[in-house]
Amino acid sequence: MKLQHVDKSIYRKNMNLFMLVLVLSLILLSLSLGAGLIALFGAASAPGEPTGNFHLNLLGVILAVILCSAIVFQLKAKPFFTEIYYVWQLKQLQNRIYRKLNKVKALAAKNDVNALITLLFYYMSLRQVYLLDDNTLTLATLEQALNQLQTQIQGLGLALSAEQFTPELLDSL
Repeated sequence: MKLQHVDKSIYRKNMNLFMLVLVLSLILLSLSLGAGLIALFGAASAPGEPTGNFHLNLLGVILAVILCSAIVFQLKAKPFFTEIYYVWQLKQLQNRIYRKLNKVKALAAKNDVNALITLLFYYMSLRQVYLLDDNTLTLATLEQALNQLQTQIQGLGLALSAEQFTPELLDSL
């Protein structure tokens, strides 16, 4: 996966709208499906007694999540989701790298080129996501780690870039 430029204003606007619609959809679908299931299969009760329809309400929530997931899966290729889907994929890849981060850092300390490329991509992609999500709390620490890595790469006389990273490179580590 290659790092791409993302317009922060478009990303934030689309992400906020997407989250709002998703939350409202989940709420409305959960309530509607739960009420529908209770109307069809619910247990009647005397006034003031619990109905015991928790399992039908839970099933309504599960069905709402499945329905919303299916709709998002179908819509992810639409232009509205371009930035959102890219960042989502990037975060998934960062998660894969994070699970191997100790091994990658150990190999990078031994000047392994593949590990250096992976770590460079990881740091640069983290910086991009942090800036897009306004997560500036740990940005200084990240910048320091990225500068140390770039100094190490330059000290080895290598010309490495994040563009050289591929997911297969991670699998080979």
